[in-house]
Amino acid sequence: MNTDPIADYLTRLRNAISAGHKVVEIPASNLKKEITKILFNKGYILNYKFEEEGPQGSIKIALKYSGSEKVPAIKELKRVSTPGLRKYSNSKELPRVLNGLGVAIISTSQGVMTDKEARKLKVGGEVLCHVY
Repeated sequence: MNTDPIADYLTRLRNAISAGHKVVEIPASNLKKEITKILFNKGYILNYKFEEEGPQGSIKIALKYSGSEKVPAIKELKRVSTPGLRKYSNSKELPRVLNGLGVAIISTSQGVMTDKEARKLKVGGEVLCHVY
């Protein structure tokens, strides 16, 4: 049994990147699907596909590398809010990752979004992770 599915999602991505895999398959949930869409829209992953087989379904993510040395587009994935210690921020105190170069993924009352979108809509929420 997995107690923190978001940490599992980020760890699977991290492990696939460090091993140099092109594709990683992760068990699906609505929250993981939204995080995947954000990673795609921000250019951190090449492509994704949701497969609805079995009771849960899965997400296939094509990882993005650049150059002949296969430098990954994602340098670091860091879980911020955990089940044991939730981290919430209001719209004025949302974190800036690498002075705006990275992305903080926030779960708000209006859905999952980046820190920049949450600031624009003036909503706060739970800080799920940092990506850069």
